[in-house]
Amino acid sequence: LAAGGLALTLLAASGGTAYATWNPDSVLEPRFSGLLSSAPSLVGNARSIVTEFDVYQKELARLVTNVTKLYDATSTLPAYQPDPTTLRVLHVSDIHLNPASWAIIASLVEQYQVDVIVDSGDTMDHGTAAENGFLDPIEDLGAPYVWVRGNHDSLVTQRYLEGLENVHVLDDGRARTVAGLRFAGIGDPQFTPDRSTKPGAEQSQELAGARLASALRDQRAAGTPVDVAVAHEPAAAREVDGTVPLVLAGHVHRQKTEVMKYGTRLRIEGSTGGSGLRAIEGEHPDPIETSILYFDRDTRRLQAWDAIRLGGLGLTTAEVSRHLPEENQPGASRSGAPSGAPSGSPSGSPTGSPADSPSGSPSPPSSPPPT
Repeated sequence: LAAGGLALTLLAASGGTAYATWNPDSVLEPRFSGLLSSAPSLVGNARSIVTEFDVYQKELARLVTNVTKLYDATSTLPAYQPDPTTLRVLHVSDIHLNPASWAIIASLVEQYQVDVIVDSGDTMDHGTAAENGFLDPIEDLGAPYVWVRGNHDSLVTQRYLEGLENVHVLDDGRARTVAGLRFAGIGDPQFTPDRSTKPGAEQSQELAGARLASALRDQRAAGTPVDVAVAHEPAAAREVDGTVPLVLAGHVHRQKTEVMKYGTRLRIEGSTGGSGLRAIEGEHPDPIETSILYFDRDTRRLQAWDAIRLGGLGLTTAEVSRHLPEENQPGASRSGAPSGAPSGSPSGSPTGSPADSPSGSPSPPSSPPPT
């Protein structure tokens, strides 16, 4: 009764404040900035902007398309050039219910001729059944979708995705071969929205990562090594060091790359949803981040990656930067493969300058992406 009374009081106060401060001129003469500056000419007056949000999504996707074309036209430095047979993987993470993400992903799939999309979790915010309809566009993105559960994704979310066409859910270390690459992953042991879940061994990221590492070792011993491991949190991903050439993660909402002690490369993706509703919590809006990973089709080894970054919430900045693994840089020895990696020399001979350090520090783009 106390909670209900407080809610009614707050509702009445909000309504009174809205009534007292209502200014119809603000609706008739709206002010737009950033990407929304083109909204009036695209979707009409302010009354129709909410109902025409899909137009805004398309414009954001068009920005990605134009940036990649500009990148292609202005880059002249010699560097790694993907072979036509190169496998292209789009790594996304932490979409957090941002509907604009689907248009961006679809645009990148078309522009880069992506073979497979890998989502390292937190696609949802609360993991409720009411959110499941948000996932339906995945079937129309134009590429297979490999997914692992994040701490904001529930088992309800996971079961719904398992019923969608062209979706491959990774959990418990089970391996799937998709588009010529062998993936294995494990769902996040924690579910943040469920406040009743108590911490303990079953919620340990390290234990989950150890289970994934054990499965990876078993598959390598059986002669079917995994090419790419996927976990949501970096703490779990670090446990597979030495058992696989590459492990993908997310969770921290910022891009980072490092080669761990036993040779496994850890690639952490930023938030492809710009942190969702959390984007406005800090002083500056969080950017939208994603990556294109290039793999040699024969050796299934990572050859290069393009880090893509868009300014969040109406900012017009966009950046595409090319990065090369250390062993694929000019003059580097090709003999030192990471532990757990398949042997063989990568195809293509890069001749450009290095674009990324082991710590993942970004550098200006040095080569065009495929068109």
